Amino acid sequence: MGMADPRAFPTGLSVRRTIRRNVYSGPTAGLAPGFVQANLAILPQVLAQDFLQFCQRNPKPCPLIGVSAPGDPGIPALGEDLDIRTDLPRYRVWRDGAAVDEPEDIVRWWRDDLVTFAIGCSFSFEQALVENGIELRHVTCGCNVPMYRTSIATEPAGPFRGPLVVSMRPMKPADAIRAVQITTRFPAVHGAPIHLGKPELIGIADLAVPDYGDAVPVHDDEIPVFWACGVTPQSVVATARPEFCITHYPGAMLVTDRRNVEFAIM
Repeated sequence: MGMADPRAFPTGLSVRRTIRRNVYSGPTAGLAPGFVQANLAILPQVLAQDFLQFCQRNPKPCPLIGVSAPGDPGIPALGEDLDIRTDLPRYRVWRDGAAVDEPEDIVRWWRDDLVTFAIGCSFSFEQALVENGIELRHVTCGCNVPMYRTSIATEPAGPFRGPLVVSMRPMKPADAIRAVQITTRFPAVHGAPIHLGKPELIGIADLAVPDYGDAVPVHDDEIPVFWACGVTPQSVVATARPEFCITHYPGAMLVTDRRNVEFAIM
């Protein structure tokens, strides 16, 4: 299914329960306004310490907001009635760096040694942008936010290394300045943009061909604004080639019970 009416999903819990019943399988952008959404990286315990260190060294693309106990499909700090195996619209399953499945639940893939990392998502700060009257083109177009691999290297940790991934939102220059001011208050969900204006300077050849998500129009009076993106672990997985791991499908997030304001610097 495609985009949903956000009014039908007032809380993180309502989103998760609807997804768990296989009623909704589309992008989560705009759902449960005010509630924190998270990217996922689920790894065998033997790799967990290295990945934790990778997140600590790369806080802009990988701001950790929760970690599970090995084999535990819950993250109590993010929600009581929460099951990592069923509560996202779609997942990606990886073997040796290649995506081998994109299921709507991961019950059959679950293992007792898996550790789940929940990483802050830019969908969280988008609510603050909307409240300040800034248009989000991917929401207007009813599609997924465009995301691009860049020429910016992440700081390696153990086997984990690879390019930074960014999400892009086109804005008029005045709105871009306000967006910087607004998102600086949200370091736990990627914070301020890392680049404005010239995509070629960060290794992006064509905005019309995103590596993940969907292309959106950029008007003549607008500039592209780029934020570090929680899809970065997926580019890192493709480089590190772990024997097995699971991530969210781009745009299909875990919607938590935490409030965006809890992560804001006032």
